[in-house]
Amino acid sequence: MIFGQKKVVVIDPGHGGMDSGTIGINGLLEKDVVLNVTKEILKLNRVFFKEELDIYVTRSTDTLISLSDRNKLAKGLNADVFVSLHCNASQTFSRGIEVYVHNSDRENTKTSIGLGLSILDEATKELRLKKRGIKFNNFQVLREANNYPAVLVELGFMTNTDEADYFAKIKNVRAVSLSILLGIINHLKLGL
Repeated sequence: MIFGQKKVVVIDPGHGGMDSGTIGINGLLEKDVVLNVTKEILKLNRVFFKEELDIYVTRSTDTLISLSDRNKLAKGLNADVFVSLHCNASQTFSRGIEVYVHNSDRENTKTSIGLGLSILDEATKELRLKKRGIKFNNFQVLREANNYPAVLVELGFMTNTDEADYFAKIKNVRAVSLSILLGIINHLKLGL
């Protein structure tokens, strides 16, 4: 066992149900992309890491979960980290992965930044995704994360043809999922 005891991770695939999130230039829905990434993270943790992490998800089907309930799960489990997954939308030329942390002076802000950097490093090292860096925002899922490091990962731009097509392929979904999982593991190993 890497950590001595299992670390509790909550993965939050954004949107769901009647909230599709961003609709890609190719018709792909954000809610489906992030749910597929979440399912691959669970599978990779089970197959390659022998469930080293105790991973919980805020939704495992196409359902809409309130923003408050997403954090209630993490709080109730006394999570070690919370990772909310999303896809971005902007101009058709915009591309890359970025990570948001809460814009506050809380004790866990520094740790959240460390988690975000670890995920960014893994995602951009092998996958050649453009690193857009750490950004700060007052998103509710981050604002309500008082007792644990929390990040919101924007995986790529669904309004960019190349990135939308990238997420339509399962091998790429697997690669992104592995990079997120490795980013979480590396962060927890280093105790940042």
